[in-house]
Amino acid sequence: MGRVAVVTGAASGMGLAIARHLAARGDRVGLLDLQGDAALRAAKDLRATGATAIAAEVDVTDRGAVEAALDKVRAELGPVAIMVTSAGVDAFEPFLDISAESWERILAINLTGTFHCLQAAVPDMLEARWGRIVTISSSSAQSGAARMAHYVASKGGVIGLTKALALELAPHGITVNNIPPALIDTPMSRRAEAAGDLPPIEKIAARIPVGRAGTPEDVAAACAFLCSDEASFITGQVVGVNGGMVL
Repeated sequence: MGRVAVVTGAASGMGLAIARHLAARGDRVGLLDLQGDAALRAAKDLRATGATAIAAEVDVTDRGAVEAALDKVRAELGPVAIMVTSAGVDAFEPFLDISAESWERILAINLTGTFHCLQAAVPDMLEARWGRIVTISSSSAQSGAARMAHYVASKGGVIGLTKALALELAPHGITVNNIPPALIDTPMSRRAEAAGDLPPIEKIAARIPVGRAGTPEDVAAACAFLCSDEASFITGQVVGVNGGMVL
């Protein structure tokens, strides 16, 4: 009956789409998110389709909370075999306006939060000698982005962490890959658009070679493949889901 998959940031956007894809193929899914009520609703909706899914409210910057959430998953679903770290936050500030507190917050969520989740899950995979890890970064970590130095740095760190772990864990049957999405039409993107931090999504989409913005399902499909048995010879890779954008 599938494997146990944990997805962070699973209450909406890409994380929710990933959780749905993994559940649809038969995995038992733990949905982790800071928005606990939304995660509970998402898990309930998945169970209504016949899937096995639970939810936990968790702040990924809190190591104790991460470990408690994974303990809940283990108790109710079993050992963690798949971990997808989609939880993250963006920020738009001119470089000279970035406070130390803002810098530390973005790195704490996007980079250190990823570290916490992976370090808490990997022991299960080592014991099973099988595991799949997919981290989510951003195409801005490859191209750079004005007014997003802290965000870009955090997501660049996620790519570096992915590559390091891929080498360390490869002998144990665990693959570690990264997806750096380009423009994806998510609630987070729409909030940035509404705040004036991004141009209209449709205007950006017109410059993408395939002629549209990405969808959460585009990212989820790539992620589901990387989490499959068929992807056992793919590790340490940065798999762009970007509609052909040259970065």
